[in-house]
Amino acid sequence: LIEKNPQLEVVTELSRGQHPYLKGIYRNRNERVVCVKNMDPEQVLLNATRLRNSLGRKVVKLRTRHVTKQPSVQGTWTTAVKF
Repeated sequence: LIEKNPQLEVVTELSRGQHPYLKGIYRNRNERVVCVKNMDPEQVLLNATRLRNSLGRKVVKLRTRHVTKQPSVQGTWTTAVKF
């Protein structure tokens, strides 16, 4: 991973008594931490590439469950409708 991506800065630290983790610090000052406890090296590499490929933005919850490009003219359907 380090040889293929020279733009990344990789720092390793040994901290006793704590689980191993990967921490991604992005240019927009956000951080993501992934625990890699009991993972084999292939899974650790997969998590490291996911951290590298992500943008570092916070996860934003959608306001509605129903997302469409053409919303219904009559409004969204709910179970509380009484006829």
